[in-house]
Amino acid sequence: MAASPHPLSRAIAILAVAAVACAGAVPAAAQGQPPALVEVDAVIVEPLSQTAPVVGRIVARQSVIAAQVAGVVARVHAVIGDRVARGDLLVELDAARLEAEVAFRRAERDEAAASAVAAEASLALAQQALDRMTGLRDSAAFSQARFEEAEQEVRRARSLLGVARARRMRADANLEKAAIDLEDARVLAPFSGVIGNRAAHVGEYLRVGDPIVTVINDSDLEVEAAVPASRISGMQDGVVVSFTLDDGSRHDAAVRATVPMEDSLTRTRLVRLIPEFGETANEFAGNQSVIVLIPIGVPREVVTVHKDAVLNRQGGRVVYAVVDGLAQFRPVRLGESVGNRFEVLDGLTPGELVVVRGNERLRPGQPVRHDGSS
Repeated sequence: MAASPHPLSRAIAILAVAAVACAGAVPAAAQGQPPALVEVDAVIVEPLSQTAPVVGRIVARQSVIAAQVAGVVARVHAVIGDRVARGDLLVELDAARLEAEVAFRRAERDEAAASAVAAEASLALAQQALDRMTGLRDSAAFSQARFEEAEQEVRRARSLLGVARARRMRADANLEKAAIDLEDARVLAPFSGVIGNRAAHVGEYLRVGDPIVTVINDSDLEVEAAVPASRISGMQDGVVVSFTLDDGSRHDAAVRATVPMEDSLTRTRLVRLIPEFGETANEFAGNQSVIVLIPIGVPREVVTVHKDAVLNRQGGRVVYAVVDGLAQFRPVRLGESVGNRFEVLDGLTPGELVVVRGNERLRPGQPVRHDGSS
């Protein structure tokens, strides 16, 4: 007994017969009509990769800004939700004590500098005395004891000068540290972002290391996903994958790094990706959920057609191909979705032009024109 034809094959055959019947009638009726203006797109060959969805999240770099000097909070310039630029003033500590410390260290530095100058003068005088005794070495007035005393005085003066210079260096360092502490009383934003938390309030005493504010850098985002270990081979550095946001928008991201640590419970490894965001309906936020489409197979070349070219007619899929300026009715068999295109299993060949705008009212054999047509 002969096998029954496949239902899809019967539908395509019916559409083909209908197309032939219509194609013979329309041109004669449409001879006096101007060509319909349409938009077309080419049938192309492109790679198709099978993917699997993995839940991920957007990771925003954030920093907890801590006090680098102890003091009382005098003024707070940034509150939660404020957008700040790098270098903006966030918090000021009471600087009176720090200013006094700078003045004290400056006076200490000046004193040490004066001591060093005095020590240099003492060394010069001792050296002159030694030089005079050296000049009398061959005369009757020469005294070996006084000569040795002069040498000892030079050594002593040179030693005192070394001590004075060391005190001057220490005074310079103390002054520099006091100046840094005074500067640190003004807490500045280390990078542009949004204030996510504020821990300091006016009148509160802060110790070194106490948290002040948290700044979230929402312009430097990454995507993090826990990828099954069995799929990690397809997530090499530089590999570009797609991810979708909750508004339905789709974006690309390149793998930056795979953390070499596996979760023993979920058998997954963390992967960090650098996203390329396009237009979205909402603003991005740290820990926002995304769906990452990870590759699960070897890419293959497929023939694809734009989704806007595909029409549903009598239970089947059809397109209008443009051949010699006429709309040619084509039943097609489609496969998987490839972005905004469909894989074509049968009915079209690469390079053909198909109608993607204005195809809803076309009839088989109807004259058409598009950009680039005469």
